[in-house]
Amino acid sequence: MENQETKESLQETLEQIIHLLDKQALVEDLVHHQEMPRRDLVESLVHKQHLAELQKKLDVLHPADVAYILEALPLERRLIVWDLVKAERDGEILLEVSDAVRQTLIAEMEPEELLAAAEQLDTDEIADLAPDLPKDVLQDVLDSLDSQNRARLQSALSYPENTVGALMDFDIVTIREDITLEVALRYLRRLGSLPDHTDKLFVVDRDDILRGMVSLKRIVVNDLDAKLSEILSDDVVLFHPEDDAGEAAKAFERYDLITAPVVDINNKLVGRITVDAVMDYIREESDADKFSMAGLREEEDFFASVWKSVQNRWAWLAINLITALVASRVIGMFEGSIEKIAALAALMPIVAGIGGNSGNQTITMIVRGLALGQISSTNMNSMIKKELGVAMLNGLVWGGVLGVIAYFLYHNYHLSLVMTAAMTLNLLLAAVMGVVIPIIMTRLGRDPATGSSVLITAMTDSGGFFIFLGLATFYLL
Repeated sequence: MENQETKESLQETLEQIIHLLDKQALVEDLVHHQEMPRRDLVESLVHKQHLAELQKKLDVLHPADVAYILEALPLERRLIVWDLVKAERDGEILLEVSDAVRQTLIAEMEPEELLAAAEQLDTDEIADLAPDLPKDVLQDVLDSLDSQNRARLQSALSYPENTVGALMDFDIVTIREDITLEVALRYLRRLGSLPDHTDKLFVVDRDDILRGMVSLKRIVVNDLDAKLSEILSDDVVLFHPEDDAGEAAKAFERYDLITAPVVDINNKLVGRITVDAVMDYIREESDADKFSMAGLREEEDFFASVWKSVQNRWAWLAINLITALVASRVIGMFEGSIEKIAALAALMPIVAGIGGNSGNQTITMIVRGLALGQISSTNMNSMIKKELGVAMLNGLVWGGVLGVIAYFLYHNYHLSLVMTAAMTLNLLLAAVMGVVIPIIMTRLGRDPATGSSVLITAMTDSGGFFIFLGLATFYLL
């Protein structure tokens, strides 16, 4: 309920900001066309008044909420709002906006502004922003860091995008195991504050070799004279920088982790990974899968230029055009049959359409299973048999329903049988393709979700037309 209220409140804020921008544009246009003394001064005062009201609203919003508003505005208005954001908040907001929108904002910023924005961020946050920064600005950022943070940033940038190292946070609290809880608490108080998402302390030796972890809860509830070694947990879920980020995300979900250590091959603590970084990764991967399944190459700015949007979409549309031509040629092979039995033209889209829907259901299940690591060569045969069984039952049931409908419409018993058989066979084809397409994609090292809906639709369209028209030609003519 609270999330719904927050969403509604944010939507209201967006509408208010759009209203202020509309009002500003209207009033400035009226003033501009009025003949009056000192018109430039009046126009300037009106402009400043509206901008001040806009800035007041932006100042109280969370960076993520400002990012939401920026993403919902056309480019011209987005830049007006972006100029009103206080400079000290630039870095936080750039991290929150989508990659596509971030590029539009960075393109309008001077190198000095970008450097100032990056300097407000932690090392791991700069690493997230780095791919979108101009090379000269990134070099200036590196030069502005001390040797330790420079080495950390270079290390973070060296890891591939989908690894734990790319998500790693260097803001950690370590402690020795030979001290008492009282000493540990005094040390924590001297720190003044703890890094976000700190639910446990990492216990290391003098060489920063990880010895275990101790939760803050156990420190609080145990005797202050006890030593950390007495309550130390050595059953630690840990990661290496080279580990797959997707596997780390599964571990966080499985073990309900908030934070976990990242160590090198010598078990030396090099950083940590936190639940907020994992959640961001999961959201980005989910969004990427949705775009890929629809045939989009990347996330698209809602208000990107026409040309850029065309570039993002054209590749799979070209493939779709080819598959549509193939489907049309399949239909062309049976033009004589369609001319003799006009009902075929009305019924064949039903067979193809339901086949495509069934195939998309199968492919969604398989892609999810692959992402979760639940499908492998050992259980592949069982998965295929199960999907074929589902397709067979659905085909017989819904094909039978369509057969009955076809009989009442055209009073042709044989056409009804053809309809039922074609539906069943096409759903079986959809089940096979729904399993095979993502498996082949995976073995080729590609994202199994990439263009899968386009491919499955092409297969079920062409296959459905061929099966239905072929059966009709053979059985009815």
